[in-house]
Amino acid sequence: MPSQTNELALETAIEKALCGISTEDIKSVMVAEPNEPYNSNGYQIGNPTDFNAKYALDELRFWDFLESTQKEELEKLKRQSDWKIKVLDRFDKLVKKYGILRLLRKGLAVDDAHFTLFYVAPLQNSSQSIKDNFENNQFSVTRQLKYSVTNPLEEIDMVIFINGIPISTIELKNHWTGQNAKVHGVNQYKYKRDITQPLLNFGRCIVHFAVDTDEIYMTTKLDGANTFFLPFNLGNNFGKGNPPNPFGHKTAYFWQDVLRRESIANIIQHFVRFDGAENDALSKKNLFFPRYHQLDVVRRLIKDTTQKGAGETYLIQHSAGSGKSNSITWLAYQLIEAYPESEAVAGSKNTNQPLFDSVIVVTDRRLLDKQLRDNIKEFSEVKNIVAPAYKSSDLKSALENGKRIIITTIQKFPFIIEGIADMSNKQFAVIVDEAHSSQSGSSADKLNEAIGNKGEDTDAVDYQDKILEAMKARKMTKNASYFAFTATPKNNTLEKFGVKQEDGSFKPFHLYSMKQAIEEGFILDVLANYTTYKSYYEIEKSIEDNPLFDTSKAQKKLRAYVEKHKQTVGTKAEIMLDHFAGSIVNKKKLSGKAKAMVVTQSIESAIRYYQALQQLLNGRGNPFKIVIAFSGTKEVDGIEYTEAQMNGFPESETKDKFDQDEYRMLVVANKYLTGFDQPKLSAMYVDKKLQGVLAVQTLSRLNRSANKLNKKTEDLFVLDFFNTVEDIKTSFDPFYTSTTLSSATDINVLHELKDSLDDSGIYEQSEVEDFNEKYFNKIDAQFLSPIIDVAAQRFVSDLELEEKDKADYKIKAKQFVKIYGQVAAILPYEMMAWEKLFWFLKFLIPKLKIEDPQSDALDKLLESVDLSTYGLERVKLNAAISLDDSETELDPQNPNVRGAHGEEEKDELENIINGFNEKWFQGWEATSEEQRVKFISLIQAVQTHRDFESKYALNSDDQNRELAFRKIVDDEMSRRRKVDMDLYKLYAQDSSFNQAFMNALKQGVNLR
Repeated sequence: MPSQTNELALETAIEKALCGISTEDIKSVMVAEPNEPYNSNGYQIGNPTDFNAKYALDELRFWDFLESTQKEELEKLKRQSDWKIKVLDRFDKLVKKYGILRLLRKGLAVDDAHFTLFYVAPLQNSSQSIKDNFENNQFSVTRQLKYSVTNPLEEIDMVIFINGIPISTIELKNHWTGQNAKVHGVNQYKYKRDITQPLLNFGRCIVHFAVDTDEIYMTTKLDGANTFFLPFNLGNNFGKGNPPNPFGHKTAYFWQDVLRRESIANIIQHFVRFDGAENDALSKKNLFFPRYHQLDVVRRLIKDTTQKGAGETYLIQHSAGSGKSNSITWLAYQLIEAYPESEAVAGSKNTNQPLFDSVIVVTDRRLLDKQLRDNIKEFSEVKNIVAPAYKSSDLKSALENGKRIIITTIQKFPFIIEGIADMSNKQFAVIVDEAHSSQSGSSADKLNEAIGNKGEDTDAVDYQDKILEAMKARKMTKNASYFAFTATPKNNTLEKFGVKQEDGSFKPFHLYSMKQAIEEGFILDVLANYTTYKSYYEIEKSIEDNPLFDTSKAQKKLRAYVEKHKQTVGTKAEIMLDHFAGSIVNKKKLSGKAKAMVVTQSIESAIRYYQALQQLLNGRGNPFKIVIAFSGTKEVDGIEYTEAQMNGFPESETKDKFDQDEYRMLVVANKYLTGFDQPKLSAMYVDKKLQGVLAVQTLSRLNRSANKLNKKTEDLFVLDFFNTVEDIKTSFDPFYTSTTLSSATDINVLHELKDSLDDSGIYEQSEVEDFNEKYFNKIDAQFLSPIIDVAAQRFVSDLELEEKDKADYKIKAKQFVKIYGQVAAILPYEMMAWEKLFWFLKFLIPKLKIEDPQSDALDKLLESVDLSTYGLERVKLNAAISLDDSETELDPQNPNVRGAHGEEEKDELENIINGFNEKWFQGWEATSEEQRVKFISLIQAVQTHRDFESKYALNSDDQNRELAFRKIVDDEMSRRRKVDMDLYKLYAQDSSFNQAFMNALKQGVNLR
């Protein structure tokens, strides 16, 4: 008989792992299941007929648990004839009001009786009675549970119970039957389960799992189509999913580890929590269940700490989107209850005393203080054990007053270090959270001043360096363990806190990578739509003499000059504003709430950009407002500026003001580059050197997800005037754990891909045209299928392609859709042929079947090009648009002028200027002299235009003046296009050339 590979087989395997025997085993030998568990897994098999759907309880186990453990309390109620109904009604009322978690922790009071509904798992120093009580809990699993009062035929695959109370529901799927948890299991919960039934009400069960043999997804709140599921996977190769398991299914950790009795008890006692105020309705609250990496990191840290004692260091590299606030909160609470495993690691303690006298949390997160207090209230019998400490005397005072969790800031950390060293008879756990530092900038200023750094244009304070500096200042004492959380550890941080490997290298104690966070959807990939922009410069010859200069040095000086030149800032500001207004604001990205950040080289540069943008906005009627952020006072052109004075409101309000809908752009130099969470940020314009940790932290301001605004990766956009793709890739690679930037940002590859796809014979151009015409005219889908099916038939059989040729074609088709999907939003024109082929391939690709089950490598290759931007909407298809099909360069350019090593190259000033223009004024294929002659000729033509005097020179209305100038130049360029088609093409098709050209013309017109 062949192996069973369906859902039933998975169900049986889980039941057997938990109970030691399965229902099928019992049936096959015709024996009844005894009351006692079959083995040490400790679960019993539940009977679906024992389930009371009205109260969502396994009544047999519920009453049996109370009778066997709290008979005296039950006797108090048995004098009443309806005592069972009274208990059940009281239970039901409290669950509906507070959720099951409260009853599991606090028990159930009915009249003068009080029932413990769940006995907690014992700690290291717990008494024998507590250990015995835990063993009296009845863990059970019931299969095919009929949960509905109104529809008795509806079933859930499995439900986990403790003492008859449902803890978790589980829907099972099996890849081998063509179904999976991510799609079919999740959809079953969303659309095929009646959430009005008691079992599926919010708060009645702690968590709901969709499980298959490869992956697991979970949610704590079923809300129909709006239900949000989170992955509950180990991660594989630093990304999503689970690694192969040589001993069974990839998801076996779920039933072999997570569902163990001690594990479930630990989760209930120390992890699961409701947020919200005490008086908030249950429906208004959120129920937090740990993601797997959160559960794993806390458990590993607690285990290692109890085995090794105080004096250890730990580095936890968790990416943005990992939920560090919750992880830190859970860790802080559990560290105060950590007991040494043996006398050898107890230090000055004994095994009956907690290992640490106090847990110190070093953070600048405003919310973490409140979150810690709220969590302690949920978990701990003793409430007031959290206190702030800002100097060493505060630390002493807090300890004397019995405070177990002490919160301080990065700036006060050096004082706390002194306090720890001075209290050698006490033991401390120090949790350092540097991820959200420098939110307001003011803390950064104070720390800079404290270390004697008053340079206002320095990069944002590196908190990892400051923590290490503070620790170096005093000899490390053995009475403290350090737990450092960061997404971007530097080398010295790794060396100080990391785990040393046999080869001498250092690794984090625990890793949740940026790659995994992106693949699991917790942050967005900020590099998906990253592009550098060609800058165009024209340096006027300002001196007649031609002295000799060192070429490379001169070009660096020229670059520095033009970067600060008002014309250059104005040109870039206009490019930024045109893109933001046209591609983000007007397209109502993020429901019309999308925002942008402009990152500049210095405070002076930020002020100039702010002024240029404000002037442009004034000329356009101020469609939205902008803000600037910088620290201190800065003098520019003889005028002193401050952030508050320029914005018109106090510096402390900048963050909150920017959150308001009317403010759409934020201009910064160093401030807000790290630790600034604004989920509405979707665009960033960079004119600053970014490298290493700063590059990752800066660009990561865009990656915050915003599910309520339906924020997707394709909504993100980075326009970089300064850095190269290679620079950014080099910065991100160490923290991503795999390559993030592909060379396919060169859109010319689309020409090559399209040519290859066209030549294959899989489709005819007439079919592409026919499909698009029908699709966009909303013709019934049944008339679209034949067009796609004919092409698919050619691919599958008619053309008799070999499997490797099929794979090659499918990969190219997917690459075309992926690359075009990423660059379509930033193309300065519409390429009709690409747009039409995009839509045709989008529907064709799913039907391109490759029949080669032997080829695992082939499947892996195809999977590697799966698309994240598949659903990108396009609504601009218009058959009337006719565009030139010439190539337009969007290659990432290298804006850093680098000199060659060796003998210095000398040039005349004129040649240096020409060399500079050849690098930065590419595209216009004319000699330098031709450029000068044509340019001057065009300036003269503009000045003699019939509308120049009346509509431009004498016009005081900036907006109308701008429109008039553009119209005059358009007239002249149209008139000249036959004699200079190259120049006209650039002017008409390349928006960056157009903008730089227009600005240069304006300057020329105003000078002459």
